[in-house]
Amino acid sequence: MVSEEPKRIVKGDKPLLELCRAGDDRAWRLLVDRYVRLVYSIPMNFGLSPVDADDVTQSTFAILMGSLAGIENEDRLGAWLATVARRQTWRHVERMRREAPVDDQEAAPPVDETTATRRTEDMEWLHQGLGRLDDRCSRLLLALYFNPEPRPYTEVAAELGLPVGSIGPTRGRCLDKLRAILADLDRA
Repeated sequence: MVSEEPKRIVKGDKPLLELCRAGDDRAWRLLVDRYVRLVYSIPMNFGLSPVDADDVTQSTFAILMGSLAGIENEDRLGAWLATVARRQTWRHVERMRREAPVDDQEAAPPVDETTATRRTEDMEWLHQGLGRLDDRCSRLLLALYFNPEPRPYTEVAAELGLPVGSIGPTRGRCLDKLRAILADLDRA
């Protein structure tokens, strides 16, 4: 049985995938929460609209749902999802090109796949680093830096139950931890 708050108990992707395979809805929500930003960022980095990025994200998680039993390298779920999202993005872009009227094709900017792939790899690297942070730091950095609009410290403090005056110093310590983790990931 999974507790009321699986986020604090389920560490790593392997046990989370096992719970998803067993049909645990809360584990599935946690998995999506853990990776939705990474998956969504990929089509956005290819220049797709938010609506198209939502479509790619939805199809990526639908593919995951259908592939749960066949995922072999469970500790590399982020990389697996990034690959699927990248392929779904390419298919979406190609479908848009085929369906676009001739005038729109001439006006559409070309997608630089090398740059978009590099951005995707960077996002995956950052996501891996965030996943290795403690829950408090991860939640704080996600709240501050992974929203479409900048958020005031007062709003973030209220959401996380922290004093407003502690947001800046805590942010600095969390960024230092993230830098160290990312440096270790670079060496790996």
